[in-house]
Amino acid sequence: MRKDVRILLVGEPKVGKTSLIMSLVSEEFPDVVPYRAEEITIPADVTPERVPTHIVDYSEAEQTDEQLFQEISKANVICIVYSVNNKKSIEKVTSHWIPLITENTDKDSRVPLILVGNKSDLVEHSSMETILPIMNQYSEIETCVECSAKNLKNISELFYYAQKAVLHPTGPLYCPEKKDMKQLCIKALTRIFKVSDLDNDGILNDNELNFFQRTCFNTPLEPQALEDVKNVVRKNLIDGVCDNGLTLKGFLFLHTLFIQRGRHETTWTVLRRFGYDDDLELNQDYLFPPLKVPPDCTTELNHNAYLFLQSVFDKHDKDRDCALSPEELKDLFDVFPYMPWGADVNNTVCTNDQGWITYQGYLSQWTLTTYLDVQRCLEYLGYLGYSIIAEQESQAAGITVTRDKKIDLQKKQTQRSVFRCNVFGDVGSGKSGFLQAFLGRNLMRQKMIKEEHRSYYAISTTYVYGQEKYLLLHEVFPDFDYLSDADLACDIVCLVYDVSNPYSFEYCAKVFKQYFMDSKTPCMMIAAKSDLPEIKQMYGCSPLEFCRRHKMPPPQSFTCNTAAAPSRDIYTKLTTMAMYPHARLRCMCTCNRCTFCLCQNFLNSELLQTVRAKLYAVVLRRLWRYSFTVFLSRFGTFLESSSTFAKQ
Repeated sequence: MRKDVRILLVGEPKVGKTSLIMSLVSEEFPDVVPYRAEEITIPADVTPERVPTHIVDYSEAEQTDEQLFQEISKANVICIVYSVNNKKSIEKVTSHWIPLITENTDKDSRVPLILVGNKSDLVEHSSMETILPIMNQYSEIETCVECSAKNLKNISELFYYAQKAVLHPTGPLYCPEKKDMKQLCIKALTRIFKVSDLDNDGILNDNELNFFQRTCFNTPLEPQALEDVKNVVRKNLIDGVCDNGLTLKGFLFLHTLFIQRGRHETTWTVLRRFGYDDDLELNQDYLFPPLKVPPDCTTELNHNAYLFLQSVFDKHDKDRDCALSPEELKDLFDVFPYMPWGADVNNTVCTNDQGWITYQGYLSQWTLTTYLDVQRCLEYLGYLGYSIIAEQESQAAGITVTRDKKIDLQKKQTQRSVFRCNVFGDVGSGKSGFLQAFLGRNLMRQKMIKEEHRSYYAISTTYVYGQEKYLLLHEVFPDFDYLSDADLACDIVCLVYDVSNPYSFEYCAKVFKQYFMDSKTPCMMIAAKSDLPEIKQMYGCSPLEFCRRHKMPPPQSFTCNTAAAPSRDIYTKLTTMAMYPHARLRCMCTCNRCTFCLCQNFLNSELLQTVRAKLYAVVLRRLWRYSFTVFLSRFGTFLESSSTFAKQ
């Protein structure tokens, strides 16, 4: 919504421009009319649209052409005033004023025009027969108002329509020649319909219509009013109502009807509630609400955002197979102006055997976008209508900004759910295979990936001591001479070397010494392609000895050349080290089978915590009773001693 409205009145001399302004302000016809009225400002609280309104007069006797051109360029709406009893002033509307305004305004953003027929008190006939052809000829003319400054007839209405022409213009919505809505308006309303169709059945049922009504107008529709609306559509459109619900055609028809009946404000209220500006583009303030992310903090989706995204998935997973087919994915992103996910996404997250993104993969991709580019995430949530459907102030309400990583290290605990692992390794060391194995793909499936669809990221969930966490793997390009801050910023470093290549480990050793030896970031060495014969590394010491010297865990054997999906144990280890970088883990298997893992799981279990709390309560209670008993006993002895002493 605009912050203010600027109305300019132009026209031939003595048609009553100044009289109209003075009659509006004083609510009576002025006895003395100056050549030109001073600019006046009507406060927002006394205007119907609650917007400050500036009214500007023009006088040919007092102003130059240059001043007129400047006022035209500043105006939001222009009222061309003519006298209904003066044919020459009517002719000047088309021969002089409209061409003059057209020449001095931007072609891409035409200023709306209002034709004002003043002095209607002097004639008994209407000028509308003469004016209607002019209105049909010029699409920028919003409406025509006949009024009388002397009798105060339609004065308030004139300036209300001028306001309305700015705040609720017809031009972007409707084409008078075709008697139909414009394509941009249809496109915007179609998106609004699809966002509001919560079950994606192509129909707005009574519950969805009531939610839509509350969202846009802060009041539900009464059952009878709802039925009346559907009856209007039924009478005019065969397929406007289906299964007692409003179809897309019926929804569009209703808005066409609103516009044709002069109720543009209804359609504009809907459009603006769903984020559209005056040009029917989604507003930047709507798509990108303010969100402050301090340094060393990360961004994650919160519980409400995940619930919303789950509902969007369920809405479009029509066959209920917990995966989105290409058609279902296209339908989901139909409310976007472009397709946000490319073919590389299928190699970034988990998919089913058909290569379709699974439910887990879908949530993982959203998690990845939020972590890497939160502004893009806000934009995407805006297209899906998060703030409207979730009834939040903006998309920013769905984002959690984590605390500074330094505080996590000081407190030796973290509440984060997403951990980043940067994967380093020489060319051909097996980095890509390591990423794809995390998504459950063995070497055979990896060979089917096209080079142009390759992804340098992989994200999925792991479980650390019963807690679900996201691990984000990022393959860093092996350019040792230049590693950016983004390449170095992570929660854990993964150094991959090929056991069958004698020169592969050297790169890992150099990267570690150059960038991570003195950092607090935990590192893990991965001995990739462990299914191949191991060859001695051409380095000063063996990988095992290198890890011992630098107090790293021993190299972890890994291969993706398996019959089934590769083991995920290594990824659980990485997540555990990322969560607890301060801890020297005595066990690196996290297999949930060995003694150490079983003990850790038991110590962190809710059962033990409950038992421990109850034991503490019992012990404290008994200690209190014992202390109180001892106190009473000693106090009694003291009293007896005092009594004996007193007697003596």
